[in-house]
Amino acid sequence: MDGNAKLENGTKIYSVGGVRYPRPFKIRRLGHFGFNVEDVPAGIDFYGRLLGFRITDERDLSKIPGREETARKLADPRIVFMTHGSDHHAFLLAHKTLGAIFGDDAVSKDVTVNQITWQVGSMDEVFAAADYFRDGGVEIRRVGRDMPGSNWHTYVRDPDGHTVEIYYGMEQIGWDARSKPEALYYRAFREAPPLPQMSEADEVAEATAKGIDVLSGSEVRDIGTEDHVVEGVRLKRPFKITNIGPMSLFVADVDAADAFYTRTMGFTLTETVTWRGHRCVFLRAGAEHHSLSLFPKALRGELGLNPDTSVASMGMQVGSYQQLRDAVAWLKARGARFTEAMPAELYPGVDYAAHVLDPAGHCLMLYCYMERVGWDGQPRPQASRRKIATPWPAELEPLSDTYADQTFQGPLG
Repeated sequence: MDGNAKLENGTKIYSVGGVRYPRPFKIRRLGHFGFNVEDVPAGIDFYGRLLGFRITDERDLSKIPGREETARKLADPRIVFMTHGSDHHAFLLAHKTLGAIFGDDAVSKDVTVNQITWQVGSMDEVFAAADYFRDGGVEIRRVGRDMPGSNWHTYVRDPDGHTVEIYYGMEQIGWDARSKPEALYYRAFREAPPLPQMSEADEVAEATAKGIDVLSGSEVRDIGTEDHVVEGVRLKRPFKITNIGPMSLFVADVDAADAFYTRTMGFTLTETVTWRGHRCVFLRAGAEHHSLSLFPKALRGELGLNPDTSVASMGMQVGSYQQLRDAVAWLKARGARFTEAMPAELYPGVDYAAHVLDPAGHCLMLYCYMERVGWDGQPRPQASRRKIATPWPAELEPLSDTYADQTFQGPLG
């Protein structure tokens, strides 16, 4: 698949949809992520009942032929798939014993993410990337297509052992709120498939011709129990998560991680912050200020964050400033643990934000706005950014890029 590369002055140039790039793919956005935790039911309650992620599928390995022996070694054999929008999953939850068997923490025991997954624009990009990674000496974990979710993928490791996936073609959950049935899983691939592959529409047509009931999949579940009016819509919480990210990681060597994500993965450096003598970098995939930030592990102890995870924070964007205020008050009233450990200097481009801890001690950043980077590639100067008032005001004046990010597609609930 390296055939579309051209050698120019000793450098390979690839065509990505007719556009010249130094690698055969272009990351568009953070698609999903996952955590390995000690208490899966507590995680389901927190991310489902409190944060509003809907359960799209649960895979019990003890009930999958060929996986029974693996399941017997696990404290909890389930992989739980959850989403905040129409993607089949934006979040995966599994027990840490499953993560250990899968080798998620093989490089470092503080790796509690089971994957950090980035969307590209085509199937060609996914599998051309596999050859590109092999040529560059990057460890490949697997290539193919997993079910549930149906996305085509290539998995690699970053220098700190985090599993990084690039993917195309995530299954979408529609108005009927059902995922694909297991009978359609015959279209999974455990290795790189031959190209071209049939379209999603042709897959459904083929399955229907085989007599498969394509509407018999799992029913998506929202486990919330309350009733709130959110900007004209009745929801089970007073807010709606509309986007995930940025992901912030503690790494052993910021320079090495920076080089991997910029040179190998193609992220763009937006900003560098030196805080208490520590160099922290903020990288973007698109027009957002950053979709990934990298901090040195030495900073973790100074901040007083959980020493057992390399996750510094994971962003959860809600639909408006009013929703952010309401989310903080509602979560505090239900016993959620908040922390003031993360200083504003470590989330530039985001102004009003609150940090809440999940039951496993992962820090989540709740926010409503992120600065956009324009055609010139320059972030807003620090002096021009909004000053955070304490206590938070009831309303804000708009900035030039307020509500300028991509709007949430479909109904809020």
